[in-house]
Amino acid sequence: MSLKISTSPKQIIKYILLVLLCVFVLVFFIKVATFEADYYSKMEGSERDSTIANAPSEQEELIEDEPPKEEVRQYTVTPDRPRYLTIPKLDIYNARVLAMGVGSDGALSTPRNIHDVGWYVDSGKPGSGKTLVIDGHNGGPRKYGVFKGLPRLAEGDIIIIERGDGVSFNYEVRENNEIPLSEANRYMSTAMRSPEPGVESVTLITCTGEWSESRGTFLSRQFTRAVLVSTN
Repeated sequence: MSLKISTSPKQIIKYILLVLLCVFVLVFFIKVATFEADYYSKMEGSERDSTIANAPSEQEELIEDEPPKEEVRQYTVTPDRPRYLTIPKLDIYNARVLAMGVGSDGALSTPRNIHDVGWYVDSGKPGSGKTLVIDGHNGGPRKYGVFKGLPRLAEGDIIIIERGDGVSFNYEVRENNEIPLSEANRYMSTAMRSPEPGVESVTLITCTGEWSESRGTFLSRQFTRAVLVSTN
């Protein structure tokens, strides 16, 4: 005895629709994967606009609003520590200088507010005769940061740091270099020294250069080095 399996027209149509749905889903995901790979390939090495919204996760918690003027005015530190940073050429006036250490990855920490700057606590203090190291953001997901214009500084430009006791220290730029990310760690030993031996100095650091979408960071670091020329 032979058995025959009969298939109704409705069942055939059901199977055809199911197959077509599977094909459609497969094609959709293939197109998405192809588009994403092509997009990142094209974006790799391009300069990132700080105003775009799809910022990396490391910047999601950044504060982009400028701190209230009264809050900045009332900001205080101990008499021997840096309180404010001013760079007239870049229209930076009395940016708060926050004491910072290093993160779990060994990198210098930066303030959460993109309008503040961070002073590395193991570097020099104003008036100590040593080198201060100060870093800051070049931007957040939607707004430019305090050090966005740092690459525009040139030899002879003035950087002013006000200490907690109100004394101002005027530093004159000697060099301003964009260093590839691959060489930035090695360059830190240079950044921690004065460009003029025996003269107090300050080094400002920020991210710059081209944006790497795959690595989630800029591919260069800007190092601005200046020496003390006067106090008041």
